[in-house]
Amino acid sequence: MITFPNAKINLGLNIVERRPDGYHNIETVFYPIPLTDVLEIVPAREGEETTLTCYGNAVDCPPEKNLVMRAYRLLQQRCGLPPVAMHLYKHIPDGAGLGGGSSDAAHALVMLNKMFNLGIGDAELAAMAATLGADCAFFIYNRPMLATGIGDVLSPIEVSLKGKTLLLVKPPMGVDTRTAYSRVTPQVPEMSLTEIITRPVVAWDGMLVNDFEASVFAALPQLWLIKAALLDAGAQYAAMSGSGSTIFGIFDSDNVAERAADTFADCATFVLQL
Repeated sequence: MITFPNAKINLGLNIVERRPDGYHNIETVFYPIPLTDVLEIVPAREGEETTLTCYGNAVDCPPEKNLVMRAYRLLQQRCGLPPVAMHLYKHIPDGAGLGGGSSDAAHALVMLNKMFNLGIGDAELAAMAATLGADCAFFIYNRPMLATGIGDVLSPIEVSLKGKTLLLVKPPMGVDTRTAYSRVTPQVPEMSLTEIITRPVVAWDGMLVNDFEASVFAALPQLWLIKAALLDAGAQYAAMSGSGSTIFGIFDSDNVAERAADTFADCATFVLQL
């Protein structure tokens, strides 16, 4: 069985408050995008144990600690799964604010549930996914969601970028999520994200904000320059996704987005039709 775990972007990200457990309550909209990894899971050969083999972009962790393997172990402990051979081709950049690892884990749960006819519903799968990572649960549903709590409390939200072109710009440097959180001062926004998101995309600039940008851009001014360049190139809206380091621009024209991509020679770029 094979599937294509997709990435996400964050439309707005408000850091609302610091929790007693040290985590932060947030408010954001997770939006699925068609940038994918490839995950194949097949029964293991007779006498062999479960394996995970990674290809493509380098994965900086041993297989047993990979979220895909952890997803398998989670279901194995609950349902007694037989051994499998898992093959993961990484195309979504890591440490980019795009949720690639979380998506891989969630899609592994969905695949294993189908492969072995476990009959676990989406709500229960999402609860299991949330134990692997705050945004893993989103990828079980894989539709636009308002996320609150630590990103694990999900509510469907009506927002569509259909017909738009998305340009992702991923510079060589990454952003450590824990460090990014440590530099943010939580605050309740003056205007609700759910109110802003109903407005046209062209009205989002200056209203729909990512609270990580101020501190991350101060530490990595190259990211601010990328955002400014996207807006100068004709993006209707541009922002950092999650805690970075990917900056995305939303364009009305694929030709304009492709021309803009050519100007970021030292970055990985992806032009996606939404």
